[in-house]
Amino acid sequence: MSKVQAAITAVNGYVPEYVLTNKELESIVETTDEWITSRTGIKERRILKGEGLGTSDMAVHAVNGLLKKRGISAEDIELIIFCTTTPDMQFPASANILADKIGAVNAWGYDLQAACSGFIFGLATASQFIETGKHKNVLVIGGDKMSSIINYEDRTTCIIFGDGCGAVLLEANEEGNGIIDSLLHTDGSGRNHLNMKAGGSVNPASHETIDNHEHFVHQEGQAVFKFAVTNMANVAAEIMERNQLSSDDITWLVPHQANKRIIDATANRMGIGTEKVMINIEKYGNTTNGTIPLCLWEWESQLKKGDTLILAAFGGGFTWGSIYLKWAY
Repeated sequence: MSKVQAAITAVNGYVPEYVLTNKELESIVETTDEWITSRTGIKERRILKGEGLGTSDMAVHAVNGLLKKRGISAEDIELIIFCTTTPDMQFPASANILADKIGAVNAWGYDLQAACSGFIFGLATASQFIETGKHKNVLVIGGDKMSSIINYEDRTTCIIFGDGCGAVLLEANEEGNGIIDSLLHTDGSGRNHLNMKAGGSVNPASHETIDNHEHFVHQEGQAVFKFAVTNMANVAAEIMERNQLSSDDITWLVPHQANKRIIDATANRMGIGTEKVMINIEKYGNTTNGTIPLCLWEWESQLKKGDTLILAAFGGGFTWGSIYLKWAY
């Protein structure tokens, strides 16, 4: 009997229409296009505008397009794992809200929070439900409305993040394609370097926390960069070594889009050239959970059945991980 793998059988993405350019940021905070571009690789990012719109609204666009591509109904979906750092509400889960909005009446679901590594954690989690035969159709969503937790007076963070959402469908595959292996790591000692200080049970919202701008992303850039550049590169190389893959075996590296220098370091560690790396950070910035599925969406037409992909990410927490998969269509 053939081994069952969880394979991506459809992908789709959505980015908001509004484009926030580096030039516009120059009029908001003390920075320049040249400074942003040289240090991050970002030229512009998308921002979700409109009263009452949240992360699930971007997911509706992404998922409806995915279902149309695959030719299935929302009623065919059995499980939704929504990877996000910016849920619509503290509770209920955005996965539940999304299911209601798209009519996935037969699905159960939950949100997964692993910062920028969330989508990789979500794929690894979802694959278990497919491999065991528990479910046939599982949606994994990666999306964030980062503009909702960014202080646009803080030039260390407002230049980096954007809004966007991607979605994939996982189904069973017995041809040897799909998710082959995953490596996932966490280190909670990094929590002070990248976090949101207030709004949780330790430091609930108050007039003081709001006045102190503690409901926005706080990042100590140098500490985060040093840890990210090492661990994202290492975990990508480690999964190659564990599966006896050479650089020639890799068709594509699909890296989290946090910083162009971190992406380059990961590719170098893997021994692959930029022609094998999916990069769209210049257009969208860091959409947190959205970066990897948005890359898959944009490169879908270039992907071929059997292509070998390495997905790698690093996020606050700290969290980091990699996935080795073979494209299924």
